[in-house]
Amino acid sequence: MPVVFRRNGYRFHFYSNEGDPREPQHVHVLKDGIDAKFWLWPDVVVAYNDGYSARVLRELTGIIEQHRDEIAVAWDEHFG
Repeated sequence: MPVVFRRNGYRFHFYSNEGDPREPQHVHVLKDGIDAKFWLWPDVVVAYNDGYSARVLRELTGIIEQHRDEIAVAWDEHFG
């Protein structure tokens, strides 16, 4: 599972097997066993949430928006 970056104890990553056919670009965020998945385009939106509060989801959305291009580049480099 490629880790794109870490911030405030959260791991922003994706899985090497992202479906067949592959899902659109997205990122998973994991901390303390809680996971959420965010679509990157056209807007950063929550695809699923396994326990983060609404406040944390807003914070994570902002972080992902700031790093969306970096995440997309890492995705493209990994998946070709």
